[in-house]
Amino acid sequence: MANLPTQQRPHSRLLTTVFDEQNLRCLTTRISNEKNWVNHVNKKSYQGTWDVLALRCIREHRFAHPILQCFTHDSNLPEENWENLPLMEHYPEVNEILKKIPCTIKSVRFMRLRAGAKILPHRDNGVSLEYGEARLHVPIISSSEVSFFVSENEVLMNPGELWYIDADQVHSVVNSSSDDRIHLVIDCISNSWLKNKVLND
Repeated sequence: MANLPTQQRPHSRLLTTVFDEQNLRCLTTRISNEKNWVNHVNKKSYQGTWDVLALRCIREHRFAHPILQCFTHDSNLPEENWENLPLMEHYPEVNEILKKIPCTIKSVRFMRLRAGAKILPHRDNGVSLEYGEARLHVPIISSSEVSFFVSENEVLMNPGELWYIDADQVHSVVNSSSDDRIHLVIDCISNSWLKNKVLND
């Protein structure tokens, strides 16, 4: 798969469903009570409010400022350098899902795009199977009025589904609804299992 032209790389892939309606209701209730969201640091990449709540980060940042916990994603660190934050204890459903993904899990966070906000077209360089990285999304709160595009293709993700997104390709989001959109976002190291799921399933 290395060095494939962008147009030949899968821009996204539904992997499985991980949360049922009861899980989603419970998660939504707990998330709505969280107070420690951090605004996304790349303010040129969005309009409105886009914020983040870290659940897992680099071990050395366990007690650091939330900005470091949310936005430091060193791809060269081995698995033992990543650690769940205490907040993960409030979300055992998330931790159970991570245990079922047979990849090295790096950062994990909730990402919230407020009603009426937009994530402008951008790339996260190197975050793609092609480069040994993978970004997985699970919509927790979303609606048909949220539009998610990767390489100009709309990706229709339903709450509770686990998706691979090639974030190295240009992507954008528009939340035209009156509700906040929240995704669980997981960064991991790609391996043969994940490549097979994305390329062959």
